[in-house]
Amino acid sequence: MLGRRYAAIVDPVFENFPRGARGYQLLHTVVHKRIPTQNALADYLGIDRTVMPYFVDDLQSAGYVQRQDDPSDRRVRTVIATPEGIAQYQMLSQQVLRAEQAFFDGFADEDRAVFVQSLSDLARRSRSYTPPEGR
Repeated sequence: MLGRRYAAIVDPVFENFPRGARGYQLLHTVVHKRIPTQNALADYLGIDRTVMPYFVDDLQSAGYVQRQDDPSDRRVRTVIATPEGIAQYQMLSQQVLRAEQAFFDGFADEDRAVFVQSLSDLARRSRSYTPPEGR
């Protein structure tokens, strides 16, 4: 229920962005992290490796990312944000912040920050979770 309410408030920010919220998530990641390969980026984001090229193609067509050849291994192409992509990311992140403020209406800024940080920590831990043997 909470996720649906959040999506109803925040998702309209991405209605004209390539691949919507998932495209924004990809752009956010390449702005903030240097993940060496497209496959590693797909794994990091939990996007199927066969679908990832379409995400990158759409963001590249919009001018937000580019594939950069690795000088030490010509088979490797790292996805990086373009200056236009960084500017678009900054604009969208401000719109997301305003939408999140509406979502958290009535919460103190400190409470919102703690909640968002806790969710972020939980998401980060879930990436590396391995279930115990025998389950």
